[in-house]
Amino acid sequence: MNRDGIFAGDDPFDIARDWSAEAEKSEINDPNAMALSTVDQDGLPNARMVLLKGITETGFWFFTNYESQKGQELAATGKAAAVLHWKSLRRQLRVRGAVIREDGPEADEYYATRSLKSRLGAWASKQSQPLASRAELMAEVAKVTASKGANPSRPPFWGGFRIEPLEIEFWADGAHRLHDRFVWRRKAVENKWEIARLSP
Repeated sequence: MNRDGIFAGDDPFDIARDWSAEAEKSEINDPNAMALSTVDQDGLPNARMVLLKGITETGFWFFTNYESQKGQELAATGKAAAVLHWKSLRRQLRVRGAVIREDGPEADEYYATRSLKSRLGAWASKQSQPLASRAELMAEVAKVTASKGANPSRPPFWGGFRIEPLEIEFWADGAHRLHDRFVWRRKAVENKWEIARLSP
């Protein structure tokens, strides 16, 4: 199969990193914005934007509150799908697969890079829970600031997730809606990738 130009390569993670690096130069805001999809206990889908924080040889990383709705849904099913759409590049990247919780050194390291206010906010926010008012939230931030100080540790309910993809699709806009699509699939993470071109 002939895959050249932006689709060339023997490793889908390398291609994904290349596309992401290009997007960092051309997207005005949040080139790492990623739509994350999960399902609830009734099988009803949920989608929301998160920030992709890394692409490694083992998957696509993001961080969140484990007690949030998405955190609970990810824990319950162990599966997720995500899409990054880069309008400036006229490309998108889709991933589907298992989700692994990452609350060890990687989570500590990323948490430490966040601004102090963001670290305190992680402690203060009961993400996805009902909130009476913004004033109530700000009062909780003030309380946490007084108790946690200038170097708060990572909350035990906050950390990372890694999507270990069984499928990665690369899509590029084509003239007359004749887009180019290549999908990489594997039955399990230890298996070799199979690549197919898809019709637009």
